[in-house]
Amino acid sequence: MSQDPQGRPDRIETYEFQEGVTASGPAEFQKVGVLKIGSPDADRVLILVGGREGGAAVFKHAARSLTGASEDLQVWAVDRREQNLADLSGFAQSPEQATEYYLGGHYTVREQAQSPFAASWGLEVLVEDLRRVVQAASDGGRRVVILGGVSVGATAALLYAGWDFDGTPGYRDLAGLAVVDGGVLNAYSGAGMEFDLPLPAAEGWLGAIEQGAVFEDFTTTTVGLGTHPEDAAIWFQLAAVYAVTDPDAPAVLADRLPETVRTERKLTNAGLLGHLFDAKHAHPSFSVNAGALEDGGSWTDGGPTRLTTVAEAFAGPQPGAWLWYTLNRVLLDYVAGMPFTETAVTRRLGLRLSHTAEIDIPLYAFQSGLTNGTTGQAAAAVTAASRIPELSLHADAALSHQDVVYAEWDDNRFLQTLSQFLRDLPRRTH
Repeated sequence: MSQDPQGRPDRIETYEFQEGVTASGPAEFQKVGVLKIGSPDADRVLILVGGREGGAAVFKHAARSLTGASEDLQVWAVDRREQNLADLSGFAQSPEQATEYYLGGHYTVREQAQSPFAASWGLEVLVEDLRRVVQAASDGGRRVVILGGVSVGATAALLYAGWDFDGTPGYRDLAGLAVVDGGVLNAYSGAGMEFDLPLPAAEGWLGAIEQGAVFEDFTTTTVGLGTHPEDAAIWFQLAAVYAVTDPDAPAVLADRLPETVRTERKLTNAGLLGHLFDAKHAHPSFSVNAGALEDGGSWTDGGPTRLTTVAEAFAGPQPGAWLWYTLNRVLLDYVAGMPFTETAVTRRLGLRLSHTAEIDIPLYAFQSGLTNGTTGQAAAAVTAASRIPELSLHADAALSHQDVVYAEWDDNRFLQTLSQFLRDLPRRTH
């Protein structure tokens, strides 16, 4: 399928805050950020939720491409409320000032003990926040709303559909669902991620959260960029800022990188960012196929994704591509919800998943090379166990997990097939 997804004169981009559900914590945290791209007069709105660390700007390129291909579509990308905890003030300054702020000893790490109220920000808070975004997008039923997500954002979308909102099933708010490289059941098993959560294990995890383990630091420690939950996000955003502002200059951050990720090669600013994201060695949850380092340390584009696309998404300052803090309670609830039905664990955690078998709206699913087919198998199982009338399943094993949202239109089967699904989706009548 060939289309021209270039800019339309009626397309706008705004970043606005939507009031969320009232939960624990200060009043300034009871909101979520929403990046809105497309025509305000569009009849259809696709709402997207990112993965483990996925912020709204992860979807900037995909949203521009999808809305460029359809004048009747607006895309809303959600920053979950935990992003309100991030100190982004340094990125409002020059690259040099931002570097000094975050790496020069001026930035104060947010300790977990500073945010005990966020320990209870689990799936219930997330879906209640999302519902307010969905209702705003619906505009009183005048617009068609589709909810989707990538990785565990796909899990969130499906759990929303099966959630009970005081007697109203979540799927009734929607005309369709779109999941990418994730979901429920065995969606992640092909990537080596199996989930089994007996009740005693859930109790132990919950107890640790209640004792102060509010955030997890898996990504930061795995990639060797620090020991605090936000360290990786800060490094990637700083690297992206320099790659955007002065890509061909010698890498300002090269000598300040932690030893575990430092290289002896000379690098430009763009080369350093490419080094961090290169799919040949980087972590699969954020690596891309975007080219290669030249002998002189600069970056040469190649592959389906352009490094400049990634740099623009991560540079921010708001929205950025990464959430600084991943909530342990949300992760616990995601894992508890994987069976996609009510269990002793979901009842213990207060997860109201009583409508999963009733879902009766079309489902779109896409899988990259990450899960080796299990995303599609899980989507088919969800379809078979519910009243979903149509499963539109697509795949491209040549794309990485992050290429899906960053790859150019002509090399991106995800964008092409999702665009077609959205155009063909009928308006839901209740």
